[in-house]
Amino acid sequence: MNTGEQLKNILVCDDEPHLREMVAEYLSERGYRVSEAPNATELKIKLEIEVPDLIILDINMPGTDGLTALRELRTSSEVPVIMLTAASEVIDRVIGLEMGADDYVGKPVDLRELEARIKAALRRQASIDRQVEQKEKLNGTIAFGNCRLDLDGARLFGDDGGEIAITAMEYSLLKVFAENRGRVLNRDQLLEQAHNKGWEPFDRSIDLRISRLRRKIEPNPTKPETIRTVRGIGYVFE
Repeated sequence: MNTGEQLKNILVCDDEPHLREMVAEYLSERGYRVSEAPNATELKIKLEIEVPDLIILDINMPGTDGLTALRELRTSSEVPVIMLTAASEVIDRVIGLEMGADDYVGKPVDLRELEARIKAALRRQASIDRQVEQKEKLNGTIAFGNCRLDLDGARLFGDDGGEIAITAMEYSLLKVFAENRGRVLNRDQLLEQAHNKGWEPFDRSIDLRISRLRRKIEPNPTKPETIRTVRGIGYVFE
């Protein structure tokens, strides 16, 4: 089992059921969590529920093709993408890389090669994430969507540089999320780590404050992308 990536979520989007099942089975046996999408429409639906660590995306699919799906994805996400291409699709490979694909694997798929390219793409992304995190620490700020939280000054700024008013309680919540990026926190954990004695120990108090925060930091508070709800568990800052 690949213990280094055992919790990584891979989303396989291909219209061939046999290929999806083959890839899913192979990667699952090596410690990855795998989900499947038969087309670009289903891919979009799954991305609204959970953003994977990496996407395997077929170029030649009926309906919306893989290149179109990639172009739409890159307007809002930098998640690593490995394209699946036929031997005759050399031009598509070049276009895919220019449009933001991280790598490609030819069909018929060699599963060992695919796994090696997945590992390489995840390593590159982890390195980028570390660099961004280190830069933010040096700057003393953390990005929340288009906003930035000044950890030292306990101040929130919008994308235009203007300050957004936040309460001490809201700052405590944002700080907890910043310290637990990518980790799902339930309501009890949020209350405990924020350690604000003025808060009522009821679930709805957290929900209300997060709803208010979303109106300040999310481009579309009705479809939050920065602080997401994980149904039945709590919230996660990505």
